[in-house]
Amino acid sequence: MLNLLRKNAQSFIVQLIVVVIAVVFIFWGVGTNIKDNPNALAVVNGKEIPYRDYQQQYERTLEQYRQQFGGQIPKELLESMGLKEQVLDQLIQTELMRQGAAQMGILISDEAIQRKIQTMEAFKNEGQFDLAKYKLVLEQNRLSPNTFETGIYNDLLMNRLFDAFDMLATLSPLEIQQWSEYIGQEVKLIYGSIQSEDYLNKVTITDEVLAEWYDTHKNEYKTPPQIKLQYITFPYSDDIKQVVVNQQAVNAYYTEHIDQYNVPEKRRARHILLKVSPEDSAEVKQVKREKISSLLGQLRNGADFSQLAEQFSEDSSNTRGGDLGFFSRGQMVQPFEDAVFSLQKGELSGVVETPFGFHLIRLEEIQPGTVQPLEEAYSSIRHKLEQQGVKAVTFKKASSAYEEIIRAGSLANYSRSSNAHPIEQTDFFMRETPPKDAMLNDPGFLQAAFSLRKGELSSTVETANGYVIFFVDDVKESMVPELAAVRERVERDYKKEKSVELARASAEAVLKKIREQKQWPADVQRHESGYLSRNDVSEEIPGELLQDALSRVGKDTVPEKVIPVGTAYYLYQIVDVRQSEEKLDAGRELALKQQLLELNKNTMITEWLGRLRKEANVWTNARMLQ
Repeated sequence: MLNLLRKNAQSFIVQLIVVVIAVVFIFWGVGTNIKDNPNALAVVNGKEIPYRDYQQQYERTLEQYRQQFGGQIPKELLESMGLKEQVLDQLIQTELMRQGAAQMGILISDEAIQRKIQTMEAFKNEGQFDLAKYKLVLEQNRLSPNTFETGIYNDLLMNRLFDAFDMLATLSPLEIQQWSEYIGQEVKLIYGSIQSEDYLNKVTITDEVLAEWYDTHKNEYKTPPQIKLQYITFPYSDDIKQVVVNQQAVNAYYTEHIDQYNVPEKRRARHILLKVSPEDSAEVKQVKREKISSLLGQLRNGADFSQLAEQFSEDSSNTRGGDLGFFSRGQMVQPFEDAVFSLQKGELSGVVETPFGFHLIRLEEIQPGTVQPLEEAYSSIRHKLEQQGVKAVTFKKASSAYEEIIRAGSLANYSRSSNAHPIEQTDFFMRETPPKDAMLNDPGFLQAAFSLRKGELSSTVETANGYVIFFVDDVKESMVPELAAVRERVERDYKKEKSVELARASAEAVLKKIREQKQWPADVQRHESGYLSRNDVSEEIPGELLQDALSRVGKDTVPEKVIPVGTAYYLYQIVDVRQSEEKLDAGRELALKQQLLELNKNTMITEWLGRLRKEANVWTNARMLQ
C-alpha cells in the first residue's frame, strides 16, 4: 500500500512521508500542543527536534546511499562521511527554514492542507475524496493522521518559501551581458603532451635499486592465505521431495503477504545526460551546466528530444534517442526518480542534477501499478514454501550428523562409522578462487572457512544450497614472496611508476622552457587547435587542458603547472583569444536567464540561512549521536 502513496504523491515530502512528524489533523480538529520532549536531540530557538525524527531521517538517508553503492556501505566510509552529523544538521536547517518562513509572514492554513490532501489520487474513490479510504491508507502504512499532515504542511510551507525567493530574485541586463561574454570566450592553442609510455625503455633497473623499491612495496605482493579442507555437504535438493505444500498453504501465504504482489507503477522516460564526476573542477561543471541549459532551451523551443539525445547524451542510451525503457521506484538514484515520478506524460523536466551529472528528462509513458493474481504467483510461492520447509528437514539431518561427529571425537573417526555421510577433500585454495562446488562458492561458507585455524572443526554452516560441516586440514598463511618469485611483475610495476615520474619531470622542464622563452620549443612536437569555447568537446584536447586555458584568459598565456591526464602530461600556450561571433539564440538566452535567476535565488537563500544560523540559539545533545 505504501506504493500507492508513492505513485500518487507529487512532492518530495509526500513520497517520503514515513519520516515526517505530527501536526493537527484537520478533518477531526485535534489540537497540536507539542509538549516538552525528554528525548530531544536538539533545540532550535526553543523548538525541540525529537530523537525519533533524527532516527527516521537517518534511516532514509542511509537507504539512499545504499542504493547508490549497490546495497552495501563500508562502515569506514560512513564514519568518514560524518553521516550522523549531516542528518542532524539537515534537521536543524529545516527547522530554521520553518521558523524563518514564519518570520516572513508565510503561513499555511488548515484549509490549504485539506485541499492538498483532497486532490491526492491515493485517497479518491471514483474520482472523489473518500475519508474512509484516507483513514484506511494511513492505517495500513502505520501512519497517524497527525503524522501525515505534517508532511503536507512542511511541503506547502517550503514551496511557498521558495516561491517568495523566486519573486525576490532579480537579474540585471549587465549580468546577462557579462555571462554571455564569458560563455562566448574562445581560445586558440598550441599544445602537446608527454606520454609516460615513451619513457618505459628509458627506465634502468639494477638489482640493488629494484630490491630497495620492492622492500617499500612488498606488502602489495603478499600472497593471500590458502586452506585445505575435509567437508560433508547436506544439499537441500536431496530432501526436497519430503516437503509437501498444499493449495491451502499457498493461499494463506498469498493473503498474508499481499503487499509483496503489488506490481508497482512503472514509467518510461528519455533523458539526455552530460556526465560530471566528483573529481571534475568547478569550471568543468559550469561548462556542462551551461550546455545542458542550452539544450533545455532548444527543447522548450520545439527541438526533437530523441535527436538531441543521440547527438549529446554521454551514455549508452544515446543510441536509442535517450530511451531508458520502463522502470519503477528504487531503480534510479533519488533526484532522478523524484523528477520522473513528478512529471505528467509528455512533460519535460528542468535540469536535474545527480551523482552522474546533469540530466534533462521527458516522461514518455506511465504503466499503472497492479496486483499480481494468485494464479501468476502460485509457482513462486510454492517454491518459496518448499525452500522454507526443506531447510528444517536438511538442518535436522545436518545437526544429527554433527552430534555424531562430536561423539566420535573427530571428523576422521566419524568417517569410519557405517552411517557416515561421504567425506570430501579439497586441495589448497584461496578465498578468491574457491573450488567449483556450489556449496564452497557460497560467501557465508568462505567467511566461516577462512575464520578458522588449522585443526579446527566448523559448526553447521548454512549456505544458499544447503548445510556444510568442515574440518580445516591445513593452512598456508599469507606471506611476502621472495623478490625472485615475483620479479617479472615487480619490474613491470617499477618501470611503470618510474616512467610516469620521468614523463612528469620532462614535461615540467618543457614548461619551464616555454615560460622563459615565451615560445614553443622546437624539439617538442606541437599541435595547433582551432578556436575553442567552453562548450566544445574534443577527443584530441582533454577537457582539463581546455578549462585550465580558459581560466587563464587575461592572466597568462601558459599554465602554471603541467596538466596531468591519466599517465600523460599536457602543456599548452594560448596564441589568440576572441569573442565568439555566434550570438545566443532566443532559447539559449532564455535558458541562461533562468539559470542566472536560479543562481541568484540560491545565493539569497544561502545568505538568508547563514544569517538565521548565526542568530539562532541551537543546543544539541551530542551524546545521543554516539
